[in-house]
Amino acid sequence: MARAAAAAPRAPRALRLLGAALLLLLLLPAGRRAAGAPVAAELRCQCLQTVQGIHLKNIQNVVLTPPGPHCEQTEVIATLKNGQEVCLNPEAPLVKRLINKMLNNSNRPEEGES
Repeated sequence: MARAAAAAPRAPRALRLLGAALLLLLLLPAGRRAAGAPVAAELRCQCLQTVQGIHLKNIQNVVLTPPGPHCEQTEVIATLKNGQEVCLNPEAPLVKRLINKMLNNSNRPEEGES
């Protein structure tokens, strides 16, 4: 009988641990999206949330996706030098300047072209 009473407190502790582990597994992907990371390439918006403060020297590449049937808003996805992808707010002044600079560079004729 003493053995049965001693085993009883272990079951709730194991259930609490299992519950905490499951909660952690559920929150990890949500935390990644909350940081401004793009979602898998599907026929929907890739950027659920955007980040505001990214230093330009940390950006390796920027992809600008105009509105279309997949998403009604402009999406700006930056690949950082550490390989992480983040969604930038296209309405932020810094991002607007970055987009204008990209568009001006793409419209400028290459050297030797006329």
